[in-house]
Amino acid sequence: MKGVLLVNLGSPESPTPKDVKPYLDEFLMDKYVIDVPYLLRALLVRGIILQTRPKKSAEAYSQIWTDEGSPLIVISKKMHQKVEKLVDVPVALAMRYGTMTIQKGLQELKDKGVTDVMLLALYPQYAMASTTTIWALADELQQKHFPEMKITKVPAFYNKPDFIQALANSIKKHLEGFAYDHLLFSYHGIPKRHIRKTDVTKSHCTIDNKCCVTASPAHEFCYRHQCYETTRQVVELLGIPEGKYSQTFQSRLAGDKWLTPYTDVEINKMPKKGIKKLAVVTPAFVSDCLETLEEIAMRANEEFIENGGEEFFAVPCLNDEDEWCQVVANWVNDWKN
Repeated sequence: MKGVLLVNLGSPESPTPKDVKPYLDEFLMDKYVIDVPYLLRALLVRGIILQTRPKKSAEAYSQIWTDEGSPLIVISKKMHQKVEKLVDVPVALAMRYGTMTIQKGLQELKDKGVTDVMLLALYPQYAMASTTTIWALADELQQKHFPEMKITKVPAFYNKPDFIQALANSIKKHLEGFAYDHLLFSYHGIPKRHIRKTDVTKSHCTIDNKCCVTASPAHEFCYRHQCYETTRQVVELLGIPEGKYSQTFQSRLAGDKWLTPYTDVEINKMPKKGIKKLAVVTPAFVSDCLETLEEIAMRANEEFIENGGEEFFAVPCLNDEDEWCQVVANWVNDWKN
């Protein structure tokens, strides 16, 4: 029997330092997120970051928390319910970090008689710190607890025509009536070394202005290329002229060389360049979360206005929009058949 497991990032149980700390510990101690030797990672995470970060993160989470709970969890559940109604196979929802574990999701499917699982990591672009860690944990759990299960991993869907169409339609709908000067595509940042580590050719990814637009097998697992390709295809569909859009990367950690240009740096420069009305879309996320709601819709908005901007609009993620849910359901049905 076939079934589907949808997997998103996860969330603390509450916006308090007490609950944020174990969540951050699990997340940052992941060897695919901070990819340094264990002892160094433990020193960095537990000896430095977790001494101050939980309080700051809890304050950020508290600004976006709803009566129903974490926006990411609430939205993912709504999306899951819609998809489930559109297909005739069991669909479970799990998170990579936190209490809604992948093991629980696989167990839920097993209890319903599922032996063949379609695993969909809810990240459009492939990255070591998002896709790989989900795939690796699913493989580990399958071997240890679910040997009778077959797991089929859905590749990154950054350039799938139906995803691009749904994303473009969503952006167009939300920006109707907003005469923006500039549309910024802000993607989650990753360390440059992650790009090189996932380069299957071991030589193509030079991270310059050429490698991402030069055909290569490396593109199958290159986050940077896939971000630029998502932007290119959406811009083409929407007919946005050159010069009226750009792409940046957000959410970096200090100490490493991360993908540039940086979202906050570029946004703060824009008012002086004559960009007074800015719209920002975050296509690395399918569900609104801390990085889209607090970092962009609140903090970036505030800084843009402080630096001379006049209007700022954060385009919501696809969330549980009907067209997006139908796209996922269609992928399920295609796989099932």
